[in-house]
Amino acid sequence: MDDTGGVCLVTQPQRGQVGKDHAHDLADIIAQITTVTVLTANLPADAAIRDDHDIVEFSESGTGEFVLVEALRFLLNQLRLCRIIARRDEESILFFGTTSYLLPVLCGRLLGKRVLVLPRGDVPLSLRLRWEQQLPGLVARVLAGTVSGLERLDYWLATDVISYTPAMADQLGLGRYEEKLHTSGARFVDTERFDVSTPFAERGRTVGFVGRLDVEKRVPALAEAAKQLPENVTFVFVGDGDYRDHLERKLAAEIEAGVVDVVGWVDREAVPEQLNRLRLQIVPSHPTEGLPTAILEGMACGTPAYATPVSGVPDVVRDGQTGFLMADEDGAAIAEEVQQILDRPDLGDISERCRETITEAYSFEGAVRRWRGILTDS
Repeated sequence: MDDTGGVCLVTQPQRGQVGKDHAHDLADIIAQITTVTVLTANLPADAAIRDDHDIVEFSESGTGEFVLVEALRFLLNQLRLCRIIARRDEESILFFGTTSYLLPVLCGRLLGKRVLVLPRGDVPLSLRLRWEQQLPGLVARVLAGTVSGLERLDYWLATDVISYTPAMADQLGLGRYEEKLHTSGARFVDTERFDVSTPFAERGRTVGFVGRLDVEKRVPALAEAAKQLPENVTFVFVGDGDYRDHLERKLAAEIEAGVVDVVGWVDREAVPEQLNRLRLQIVPSHPTEGLPTAILEGMACGTPAYATPVSGVPDVVRDGQTGFLMADEDGAAIAEEVQQILDRPDLGDISERCRETITEAYSFEGAVRRWRGILTDS
């Protein structure tokens, strides 16, 4: 273990996250390099990370369902974090996803600590999409713009700025911080759990989506695509969220006919089995995620992704080599392209390259090596 003075990892559980999450993975990686303490809020009592790492909760309340409540708790959480950071001995503070926490970032710099900022994805866009469902569009855009401004201040103040991949850094406009930018902070995949259990040649003409059924995932377009696929293609939806009712209403006839399967939420241990059902995973995300976990885990299971070329995706999903990039998110266009992909004679070769890509570049050991380089670079 290196002598890097310890790290405080500042994070918050993702909405709808169940089981081991990205923060837990990141804490596991850092723990191989130096001591780590996780500063978090509203952590579920049964969260696995409690058993594996030192936890300090700065709040037991969620963000709230209303924007004003969310804003007040956002401010209070920052003040609580400043008090905690001032009492900690760790030399580094890593803000993971909490990229608009201006006051704690400023506090860390004033205390002479190393401050690292790692976005999960485009947080202002994610918030705007969610707020537009409950607020007038102009208000949602102004509020999201405010969050974006706070992020830019944090990037400017930070000692180091980290992205998962170079493409993610480009999309988030992080190139202006080139002198302190690290573009190798990609996550790892548990390649023993996520493995090829069903040989690709034995899988049927089954495609699907694995993840949260929410506004960030273009679920209505997925539903339209599922509706237009021929009867010899089965579409599987694995996950839960606000759009599940929409799916079940829109696709009631297809569900009854057995050509659409809305599985709903499954335990984390069952995700590899679901991914091994698929010949193709469809991921038409907005650019709100840095690098969708479902894509990496699917590739580890030998399941290519047909995904929008957003954020860090093109660095992993190389069109026609390790997957396919989506040029049109319209449901009819998705359905047409899916049929063409399923008919490709080299799809089995692409499946093999998916698995090779993950085992070579996204192993736990590789992630530790990359993060050691980041944390020991001063």
